[in-house]
Formats: sequence, C-alpha cells, structure tokens
Amino acid sequence: MRSLVRSRCSCCCRSSQQRNRPPASYTIEGRFDTFTTDELGNVYALQGDELRIFDTKGRSWLRNSTKTFGRIGSIDAFYSLKPMLFAPEQGQIAVLDNTLSLQGSVINLPREGYPQVTSVCMSVQNHFWFFDQRDLSLIRVDAQLRVQATTGRLDQQLGFAPEPSGMLEHESRLYVNDPTHGILVFDLFGTYMRTLPVLGAGSFGVSDNALWSFGKDGLHVMDMRSFGTRRIPLPVDAGIVRDLRVERGHLHLLTAEGILVRPIPNEDR
Repeated sequence: MRSLVRSRCSCCCRSSQQRNRPPASYTIEGRFDTFTTDELGNVYALQGDELRIFDTKGRSWLRNSTKTFGRIGSIDAFYSLKPMLFAPEQGQIAVLDNTLSLQGSVINLPREGYPQVTSVCMSVQNHFWFFDQRDLSLIRVDAQLRVQATTGRLDQQLGFAPEPSGMLEHESRLYVNDPTHGILVFDLFGTYMRTLPVLGAGSFGVSDNALWSFGKDGLHVMDMRSFGTRRIPLPVDAGIVRDLRVERGHLHLLTAEGILVRPIPNEDR
C-alpha cells in the first residue's frame, strides 16, 4: 500500500514539474528595438519607448515607459529583475527596480564630470564600468560615481584606440568587445589581461567557462579553458537575426517579427 502511495506522489510531482517547466520553444511577438536577458531566463525587450519583461514562458507581467530617459542604446540585466538603461546621446543612466520603477534619480553623466561616456555596464557591489571616449580609458565607479579603478589611456597600452561596441562583467572580469581587434579582458582593478581573438562580433556573452559571439559568420562558442572554438547552427537563417543572446540552454534570437526562443542545438554543422 505504501508503495502505491509513493508511486502516485512521484507521478504527481513529475506532472507538476512538467507543468512548471518552460516550453522548449516559443516566440515573443513584437517589433522590438533591442533586448537582453538575465540569468533567470527573463527577457527585457524595448519597443519604442516601452520596456517590457517576459518570463521563461514568454508571458509579460511588467511594462513601463522610457520616454523621460531619451533613446535607450543598451539594457544591462547584470542584476536580475533590476535592469540598467543607458541613453548614450543624453549621457544618462537609469537603474530600475523589480517593478521597472526608477531607483533614485536618473544619472546625468555630463553633469557628473563624465561628458564622453560611450559605453556602460554594471559591476558587482552596485558599481558601474564606463568607457570614456575622451580619455580612451575604462573607469570603474561606485554608486556615487567615485572612481574606484581606471585603466589609464588604453591606446598607449594596446597600441590602438579601442572602439567598444559593448561590454559586460562576469566573475570579476570585464569583457570589452572591439569588433576590429577582439574582446579585451580586464580585472576589477582595470589591469589589462588579454585579448581574445574574437573578431566581428555584433553581440557576445559569457557564462560559466564559455564565451559566445554572434556576427555575420554566425554563432560561435569559445571554451575559456582550452580557447577552442566551435560553431553552433542556428534554427533560422542568420540573415534575419538582428541580435542574439544565450541563456539557460536557449538561444534568444531578435528578428523583425519578434524574439524567437529555441533550445541550443547539440551538434555542429
């Protein structure tokens, strides 16, 4: 009798797990301008001046207007459910809470002494990384914008003037994507470590020991221990993909019609 009860409970648990498991494939419909994901698998998508969050089943439960922030150039979801928005033309940063409401006030970088910041990302301890175009340097600041670390002039160190198209922090390392020269890696003190030979990447990300990059030649994944690279086939024509993210075993593909979420294929082509 006890065995029968255990069997029924096991079946019920499996049914519950199946109901709660995210679908293998789904599509978030909409003409989105840009998007990102967080480590929980949530999707943050910007359409015009409206930011929306979608869960791992493609359901939206929060939205908010970004009209007062200016044109949003990038979204950083380093902290899950607390996205950061960067408006490059106005030099403004907005950090939102888990209801997409503004935390504190909008940060106006030119007013705070940073007039030519062209790229921003979040860092641990509620810090920020800036790329200062005027000084050609990376600067790490705290929540009050006090400088904690700086690289100094990168053109003098690297022999070229970097032009970052995006950057992110992962496990105490800052990764800066310069499509012409590769992905530059720094520690939290701003010390240059290496350049990864990843050229022409329009978007990239780091998770565990893998760095993925997407460009005109498709999606590639680099093993950060062996530095070997393999190509990952896409479930759709790469020509229709405007941006790409990899999160929790899924590809998130931004197209003109929406965001396609598909499992990562296991085999190379």
